[in-house]
Amino acid sequence: MDDVTHYPVIVFILSFLALWLSARIGWSLMRKKPILDEELREDFGRILAGMLTLLALLIGFSFSMAISRYDLRKTYEEAEANAIGTEYVRVDSLPPTDAAAIRVLLRNYLEQRVLFYRAHTEQDFQRINVKTTQLQKELWSAVHASAATNQTPVVALAVAGMNDVLNSQGYTQAAYWNRIPTAAWALLIAMAVGSCLLIGYGSRSAKAGSRLLPILPLGASIAFMFIADLDAPRHGIIRVRPQNLDSLAESLRADRAK
Repeated sequence: MDDVTHYPVIVFILSFLALWLSARIGWSLMRKKPILDEELREDFGRILAGMLTLLALLIGFSFSMAISRYDLRKTYEEAEANAIGTEYVRVDSLPPTDAAAIRVLLRNYLEQRVLFYRAHTEQDFQRINVKTTQLQKELWSAVHASAATNQTPVVALAVAGMNDVLNSQGYTQAAYWNRIPTAAWALLIAMAVGSCLLIGYGSRSAKAGSRLLPILPLGASIAFMFIADLDAPRHGIIRVRPQNLDSLAESLRADRAK
């Protein structure tokens, strides 16, 4: 089952409520205490500046982690398209009957890989993974059976190419599982909550509590939502589009139409 960080909008709503509530709690505590004198306020300002700096660094590091994982998923999508396209050409080295059968399987396999990147629900992913696994077995059996009767260096290239096709799918799946650790999210939220508590505690007036306190929670929540969106390969708005796979599918359809 997906956790909350798979859904960027939910991350925004929950984080904003938690951070705004933290700021209000800090502001309420300050109203019950005497106003800080100048010496204490100077020390308080240093602590607050340090907390905000740490929060900014953590947001930056988390964004860097999310964007690197997003770029990795894009790289593997390109690698999948290259592997399938190369193997589609390499099967020319096999006997015509075997080559035709493998090309049909490769086109079906390519269709499933495109669907993988466009699917949203867990049920769709499960169905696609089952079909993909079945096609992988059929592809490997077909090329292995053909190579067993035609053991030449050229045929070996077709076998190696099929191995690249199967490996590229595994790398893609691993990249989809590789997300920002829960511990990193917990540290980020804890630092944001602490910063909002201090912001609220440092507010001097009722107007500040009602008008200015939501600014930091809102800004931090938007940053969290953006990080979660980049890190969520299934439910976010910013998703890897199968541009290379789509382009390959168009090329194969044009080649068949000739």
